[in-house]
Amino acid sequence: MAPPERPRRLIVNADDFGRSRDINEAVSRAHRDGILTTASLMVNEPFAAEAVDLAQSNPRLGVGLHLALVCGRAALPTSAIPGLASPAGNFTESAVGAGLRYFCRRSLRAELRAEIDAQFQAFAATGLPLDHLNGHLNIHLHPTVFRLALDSAGGWPSPRWRLTRDRFWLNARLSGGCWAYRVSHAIIFNLLSAWARPQLWRRGIRHTDQVFGLLQNARVDEAFVLRLLPRLPPGDSELYSHPSLTDFRHEFEALASPRVKALAAAQGIALIRYQDL
Repeated sequence: MAPPERPRRLIVNADDFGRSRDINEAVSRAHRDGILTTASLMVNEPFAAEAVDLAQSNPRLGVGLHLALVCGRAALPTSAIPGLASPAGNFTESAVGAGLRYFCRRSLRAELRAEIDAQFQAFAATGLPLDHLNGHLNIHLHPTVFRLALDSAGGWPSPRWRLTRDRFWLNARLSGGCWAYRVSHAIIFNLLSAWARPQLWRRGIRHTDQVFGLLQNARVDEAFVLRLLPRLPPGDSELYSHPSLTDFRHEFEALASPRVKALAAAQGIALIRYQDL
């Protein structure tokens, strides 16, 4: 007799929590009125404190650390990490350039370790329980960053990580266009996830079976989510997006949509947080 099919459970996450007031408001409303279950906090951004206040008033919202080492602000002063941050305290805007430098320049590893530790400590200072860890532009799966972040995460109880594996062929049936981006990112992140997965297992770090959102590249709109939910595979999945009331309002509207919420319920999909894995 075949084993029973695993129930379908879905984490719906918002990245970039704390980066702007518009993002914070979108996260709060999508959680309160829609299907959003978790958010990933950028601890160094201007509205991080406001995001923490919103999280404290929404105790069912799981909040994780959105590790930022590119396209963001540093936790440490530039004098402590001169190889990583500009005089203004910002990381480079070039993800490819940062990835190459972090991999090739061993001299940067001490600075990376110090900055990663500082971001973990900044999250600890919020008093929020750590629901999960991921990275801005998924930098947490960069081989150098991954190893250093694993060490920093070792002091946290039962950590959970995003293992960014977006099913290319399923995504291809759900959405069209941007093929060069989607093919390249599917290959890169499937390889990185295959490399990272056994290391997470050895550490007892939990993750979902698959992740959706990477190949959409800020195109997680209502139509996409309505097509995804009926085809959601058995087991645990994450759908991540970047809801905002301005730049990515279509992603906020998708997560707050009454049609999407009703379809998730009709499909029997349990909406969970990483801490529920």
